[in-house]
Amino acid sequence: MASKRRDDLTVLRDLHQSGSLRMLFPRPAGNALTGVMINCAGGLTGGDRFSVEALGAAHTETTLTTQTAERIYRAIGQETARLSTKLSVGAGGRLNWLPQETILFDRSSFSRRMEVDLAADARFVMIEPLIFGRTAMGEHLRDIRFSDQLRIRRDGALVHADATQLAGDVERALGGDAVTSGQRAVASVVFACPSASLQLEAAKRIVGEAGGVSLKAPDLLSARLIAQDALALRRVAVPLIALLSGNDIPRTWTL
Repeated sequence: MASKRRDDLTVLRDLHQSGSLRMLFPRPAGNALTGVMINCAGGLTGGDRFSVEALGAAHTETTLTTQTAERIYRAIGQETARLSTKLSVGAGGRLNWLPQETILFDRSSFSRRMEVDLAADARFVMIEPLIFGRTAMGEHLRDIRFSDQLRIRRDGALVHADATQLAGDVERALGGDAVTSGQRAVASVVFACPSASLQLEAAKRIVGEAGGVSLKAPDLLSARLIAQDALALRRVAVPLIALLSGNDIPRTWTL
């Protein structure tokens, strides 16, 4: 999908969708454009291939979210579900990438990669919440494969790179004090904005003991959130997203 500016509004310019992945556009409450992604298949499993490409044109403001949490189900054999995401934001534009939780099930196999290209003065907020099995359902992850890669470039130069690789008994791996001390909900947050440093102290107050916040550069803030479950994670994530995006969060995120 691609957005464009029309007068003071951000509107849809192009949209192509196929397979089970769809995007809906709720009636706007302001000048920004919000897109809600829906996976009609109800989840991903080994062998599935999904790709998302979004362009926020110059001086537009776009928010992309999901209708609900994405579920990564048990894979058969060595098949892996793959998700590729490419985002770009033009000069003076803003893109908020705010998907809801990705829930990993036992024996799932999932690989995702995100590439983000920003203009020199573009603004970008992202969160990627990840749930390692639903504690209320008594789920345990004894054998999974999970790979996650993120690359953010500004004006063509790499400014942020992150990678995660997990395999096998994840619950055991997460149990260490240097990992999550057994907590099962985590989230990565990135805020790329020329004035990102101004939000550092406020972000630290919101996150508190639920993770950490750091300033990698004057225009790049990152945070890690850790919680026992999805609800506890949202209680920190929601105000943090609101702070960094400068807007109300999508209604799909309502607690």
